[in-house]
Amino acid sequence: MKTSWRLLKSVCILSFLLGSCSTYQNLRLVDAGEDANVTLQVDASNVTGRPIPETLFGIFFEEINHAGAGGLWAELVSNRGFEAGGQIIPSNIWPWSTIGNESSMYVVTDRSSCFERNKIALKMEVTCDSNGMSTNLCPSGGVGVYNPGYWGMNIEQGKKYKVVLYVRSTGDIDVSVSFTSSNGSLTLASQNIIALASEVSNWTKKEVILEANGTDNGGRLQLTTTRKGLIWFDQVSAMPLDTYKGHGFRNDLFQMMVDLKPRFIRFPGGCFVEGGWLRNAFRWKETVGAWEERPGHFGDIWNYWTDDGLGHFEFFQLAEDIGAAPVWVFNNGISHNDQVETENVMPFVQEALDGIEFARGDSNSTWGSVRAAMGHPEPFELNYVAVGNEDCDKPYYKGNYLEFYDAIKKAYLDINIISNCDGSSKPLDHHADYYDFHIYTLASNLFSMSHKFDNTPRNGPKAFVSEYAVTDTDAKNGNLLAALAEAAFLLGLEKNSDIVGMVSYAPLFVNTNNRRWMPDAIVFNSSHLYGTPSYWVQQFFTESSGASILSSTTLKGNSSSVEASAIFFQTNGKDYIQIKAVNFGGKSVNLKVEVTGLFTKFYGSKKKVLTSGSVMDENSFSNPHMIVPHETLLEMGEEDLTFVLPPHSFSSFDLLKESSNIKVPISDSNQKTSTM
Repeated sequence: MKTSWRLLKSVCILSFLLGSCSTYQNLRLVDAGEDANVTLQVDASNVTGRPIPETLFGIFFEEINHAGAGGLWAELVSNRGFEAGGQIIPSNIWPWSTIGNESSMYVVTDRSSCFERNKIALKMEVTCDSNGMSTNLCPSGGVGVYNPGYWGMNIEQGKKYKVVLYVRSTGDIDVSVSFTSSNGSLTLASQNIIALASEVSNWTKKEVILEANGTDNGGRLQLTTTRKGLIWFDQVSAMPLDTYKGHGFRNDLFQMMVDLKPRFIRFPGGCFVEGGWLRNAFRWKETVGAWEERPGHFGDIWNYWTDDGLGHFEFFQLAEDIGAAPVWVFNNGISHNDQVETENVMPFVQEALDGIEFARGDSNSTWGSVRAAMGHPEPFELNYVAVGNEDCDKPYYKGNYLEFYDAIKKAYLDINIISNCDGSSKPLDHHADYYDFHIYTLASNLFSMSHKFDNTPRNGPKAFVSEYAVTDTDAKNGNLLAALAEAAFLLGLEKNSDIVGMVSYAPLFVNTNNRRWMPDAIVFNSSHLYGTPSYWVQQFFTESSGASILSSTTLKGNSSSVEASAIFFQTNGKDYIQIKAVNFGGKSVNLKVEVTGLFTKFYGSKKKVLTSGSVMDENSFSNPHMIVPHETLLEMGEEDLTFVLPPHSFSSFDLLKESSNIKVPISDSNQKTSTM
């Protein structure tokens, strides 16, 4: 993921002045001389066509936009270990805040934690009391601290939450653990932790289960007391009990990923892997083991702290739960601002080898035993690794890459290794199984790039298009225009899937309160979500991975607004041809499909259409269904395969082979896009 989107915006403005960045100008160019009739010739003489890789369409997860911390990872507490304020004591405890004033309590941080890798704890001195004999009575609600989570905690009536905290005190304690409304005026759930001084004189783990008796999408967690004394808190966690399989993933966001049927997941970045400086890069060894022991780190690329609850183990667990092949991206000794010379890179190489052993090693191996202790004795599948991210132009990248390549191939010959260097235009000068290709550009440019890989040499490593999107001025927050250009680009990749092995959009998630990059596929806040049109485009390709591409030719006449493809797939014992077509222009187009070969008798099965009144239309929390695929029964004559492509639309048509079972009518329906 590139960090220079301000630079990209400047380039776009310059391009606008030169006459090439205007959305509507681009559309007029597409519409100019448009022919209302287009023919797609499909050769089905080899009915099975050319196999499309099983791994073609997947997803890319990066810790950006609070995608994980405050998103997919369901932890409600932000800065649960009080480490985000840094090592200066006392440190800033943001986003924690105090309840009460200095006449009743005083809060600082110190280095008294029992956890070696995160020593900072919160120290609270309570000077008021509930004792009737005291001259300094505590407020009726007590004094203490509260945490608003990530722009509010989604507390739902009837749901249960597990709160874990570590506590130490010089005296007896009576601490109220509560979920409240955003201003603290309404208690949604509460339970007291009561203990004698002898029980909490040393750090002690306490757990409570809170069941909410009300709902507030902007709730907070409070720790309060009315008892005078010194008390310390550390590692305060609150998790809903209903995460996916108990693995910690927020259910609605998890389901949005599942619905894409991804065949792989690339993680954990992106630039997040590199860091602005190596000291802030993602280091997998600091993200495994007990969550309380993880030090967390400041991601200086996207400028926020993460407790690394979503760590190396959890990413592999996520891939397994989704049913997707993991693609692990690791740091190769290079960040945005500093790098390790090749002669000194071996510690990074060993860290990568250890990370592979963590995933693939048996439970008796050094790092495999760590994985086993975390609850997964069987190895994870790991067959793809990427050496760095967008680093090919760095002085030491190729030298470093070769050290990684040789060491990994020596230990794991079957692992596919991905280079950062682009091999689409000229052959690589080093060994690789895949090369990484990233493209962020304007809509008209990406539409034209549907033919990018037509003339790429068919020998050598395959392309991994791991990051693509229409960005900035054209895309806004994620509109139909961007989605249509991306759809055309994907059709080109599908047709070139003999040389393009994997494809994923970027970024996947954005918390609407922390938009570090625009646009994104899935937008969410603490309680709601929706898919952008770019998300729904990806759902058109859920049948493609592992299917077969049929040879096809689009006869456009004077039109330049249509891109189309044809695939063959089987499901539930039935044979289908699927036609997908983008109409990037502002006029309807009649698409006539001519099929030659064995597969020539069809029933209409279903059609899906993604379109809207304006190419600049976007989905939103208030209107999450504005642009979603509409699915209906496909009605067609026995001999006439002519389909209407509405202006500015992406359509698919599923044709059921005559010898297959009778077609099943499909009612018109909007697919679910929001928990609203």
